[in-house]
Amino acid sequence: MRRIRAAVTGAVTLSLAFTATACGGGESGEATPKTLTYWASNQGSSLEVDKKVLQPELDRFEQETGIKVKLEVIPWSDLLNRILTAATSGQGPDVLNIGNTWSASLQSTGALLPFDAKNFDSIGGKDRFVDSALGSTGTPGKDPAAVPLYSMAYALYYNKQMFKDAGIAKPPTTWDEVIAAGKKLSKGGKWGLGVEGSNLSNNIHQVFALGKQHGADFFTADGKADFTSDGAVAAVKQYVDLMATQKIVAPGNAEYAQNQSLSDFAKNKTGMVLWQTPSQTFASQGMTPEEWGVVPAPVPSGKPGAGRQTNSMVAGINMAVFKNTKNLDGALKFVKFMTSDEEQVILNKTYGSVPPVKGAQKDPSFADPSLDVIRETLASSAAALPQVPEESQFETVVGTAVKELFADAAAGRPVTTESVRAKLDKAQQQMPKK
Repeated sequence: MRRIRAAVTGAVTLSLAFTATACGGGESGEATPKTLTYWASNQGSSLEVDKKVLQPELDRFEQETGIKVKLEVIPWSDLLNRILTAATSGQGPDVLNIGNTWSASLQSTGALLPFDAKNFDSIGGKDRFVDSALGSTGTPGKDPAAVPLYSMAYALYYNKQMFKDAGIAKPPTTWDEVIAAGKKLSKGGKWGLGVEGSNLSNNIHQVFALGKQHGADFFTADGKADFTSDGAVAAVKQYVDLMATQKIVAPGNAEYAQNQSLSDFAKNKTGMVLWQTPSQTFASQGMTPEEWGVVPAPVPSGKPGAGRQTNSMVAGINMAVFKNTKNLDGALKFVKFMTSDEEQVILNKTYGSVPPVKGAQKDPSFADPSLDVIRETLASSAAALPQVPEESQFETVVGTAVKELFADAAAGRPVTTESVRAKLDKAQQQMPKK
């Protein structure tokens, strides 16, 4: 899922039973067969940009079907809590976007329509979607709680001018090379790598991939939290040590949240960032495609792949239907429209993401070297975050632990294996007991 979002607070549990006390079709409950309410996630550089992108498509859907779609674009900082409130009250939309890492958590509320064989057939069939994207749509073995809409993965982006000025001949592909390049870049008020230490979800995305590289999954096979394994501790310490020990990350990055690392990258203050959708987000900062380059996110050595060579989580946005909608037929028509080859090309091209629909990927619009890296990562070296009901709490508590460790590093306090393990143990104690 797109990393720019806030996870739910630990006080809200995701084992709540869905209560169908009201209808979909908007929070007023005044649904008609000719009206749908759609909660869209913030994919563009602002809410207004998203409205400008989506409204023409919604108008076209209305022209084709006679169904009017009432759009609300919701910031990532609010989206999950809005969805949880809707799930418990029944006062919600007909159709909504969800971060794909939330799929199993929201599935456990019972609020979302399962995409069984019949529902998949109504939108054109399950086999239209890429397998890696389907892997982040709900608990394994159950009917998916949503369908893929936009696909993304992390890659390492580098500022070409800064690399040239520092005498770095080629972009790094391993962590040792990242550190070596970062030290050459970290001079004169400039820094090697940008992070967003206060962005809980981004913290999780990075330490999850590092965890895979250390042989850790953060959850056991039976779904129990396992945050204090040697591999998990090593992954978190490696990430925070980029600031604490390697000193290739500016101490101020400990306080960075949504999109703040991009400004430094665009202004030649930071040489590298781990990011998902460059063409759209870098352009919003005034960068041209000629100013940045891209390589796969780093691995310990060798080539990205499965297991310990994992270098990204499977990022993306899914589209779901509230089970209690009064306009199920219209909702499914809208999902079919938004996941059609034509709309997938339009929307993913605009947002700089990759279509999770096989037919749309063949469009020449996606024959771009930067997107080739993302496609290859999704196909061979990205892994889905744990599809467990407690995933959202995991993002909150472990993301916060990483944030606090970055704060320690920024303040000059030592970050040790013992202090990392203690933070992760505290986080694990906040998880629901099984």
